[in-house]
Amino acid sequence: MKQQDFWKGEFGDSYIERNKSKELIASNLFLFVEILKKSGILPVSILELGANIGLNLDALHELLPECETTGVEINKKAAQILNESRHQLIQGDIEEVVIPKTYDLVFTKGVLIHLNPESLQAVYKKMFNASNRWILLIEYYSRSPQEIPYRGHQGMLFKRDFAGELLEKFRNSLELKEYGFIYHRDLFPQDDLTWFLMEKK
Repeated sequence: MKQQDFWKGEFGDSYIERNKSKELIASNLFLFVEILKKSGILPVSILELGANIGLNLDALHELLPECETTGVEINKKAAQILNESRHQLIQGDIEEVVIPKTYDLVFTKGVLIHLNPESLQAVYKKMFNASNRWILLIEYYSRSPQEIPYRGHQGMLFKRDFAGELLEKFRNSLELKEYGFIYHRDLFPQDDLTWFLMEKK
């Protein structure tokens, strides 16, 4: 439970302050415009695993104002802020929470990279089961799994082909629809994130 305790505590609290700038809000809006425009999808319900205070859901709600948006969040401080917003909250550990319904789109953004690799298969299954149609992963990509030091900590950040693993796990039920990359030097930058949108067959 090392990773979960890390995000429940002070480090998770400090993450809130580091990731709520106006620049990031603008970049998130641009990112989701690109994804929705390129893929042509129009979900009416969205679930984010690891939503923090809801900035990704805020951007999606701006673009899809009639959409139902829900976030799963482990950190109590972030969950309280999310719960006071226009989004619905499921508080708890991604690996342990029960998701009581399904959603058109289920996604993560910079979350799978922080999970223990041993838990990924269970999380992939949870995402698949929670999705009516689409799954979106916005994460660091590496063809081969690798661990990277994260702000002086070990065992807290991993790069790999998350989408490839998900597609392999559900090879008869899931297919790649679109993908893209947002460079850290873009006009509306992200941290060299690669996104993959998959659709149930």
